[in-house]
Formats: sequence, C-alpha cells, structure tokens
Amino acid sequence: MAIWVDADACPKVIKTILFRAAERTGVPLTLVANQYLQVPPSRNIKALRVASGFDVADSEIVKRVARGDLVITSDIPLAAEVIEQGAFALTPRGEFFTRENVQARLDMRDFLDTMRASGVDTGGPSALSDSDKREFANSLDRYLAK
Repeated sequence: MAIWVDADACPKVIKTILFRAAERTGVPLTLVANQYLQVPPSRNIKALRVASGFDVADSEIVKRVARGDLVITSDIPLAAEVIEQGAFALTPRGEFFTRENVQARLDMRDFLDTMRASGVDTGGPSALSDSDKREFANSLDRYLAK
C-alpha cells in the first residue's frame, strides 16, 4: 500500500499530517506536482515532479496507483479514475470518495461548471477549518489502521 498526493493544490497543513503519518507507519508517501516540492528527508517520503500542463500530475497518479493505494485529492475526476482502479480517494477535508458518491459529485461539479459558464457566481470552497484538519487526520488514521 502507498499514499499518493495530488500535491499542487494540497494544503501545507495536510502535507504535514501526511509526513507524520508516513514516518509513524512506514507507508510510502509520494507527492506528485508540476512544481518543486520540499519534503522532509525520509526513506518513506518522496516528491515526484512532472511536466507542467493540464492534468499531467493526475495522469501520473493514475498511471502509478495500485489497488488498495490511497490518493489524497480534491479533484473529483481523478478520484473517480483511481476508485475505478481499486484505489481509495480521500479529500483534504477528510471525506472519502466512494463508488456510491463519486458519480453524484461529478454531476454536481459539471452542473456548477455550467452555471459558472453562464455567469452565475457559485462561490468556492470555504477555507480549511480546524475541524476539517481533525477530520482528515482521523480519516487517515482509520484508513491506516485497517
């Protein structure tokens, strides 16, 4: 089992939680991004820099992920792809994407994209709260304990 992080948009505090978990459990952690990432020196933690471009990091994660791996992402299409491959997907807010909920989330994402294209301000996600951080850490711990 390994943990893959869609790191371009992953909050720093979530990366810190992941670094601690990788050190504590020995689970390999790879951050994938199209920019340089500084990671702590560890045999369990590495950064993989990919070329710039739309969804290049996502494509690299999909190419490398294996059944049972965990992917940290807010990207719903990426989550759908890794779930299809038998991996798990967890948001930085501690919510698991599942086979049961990912299609509804894709549909809502597409609906909101249509609304934005027609000029409607749909807002954006709220800032990551302390309860979101706790929920992420708890969800990660439950997953790693399995």
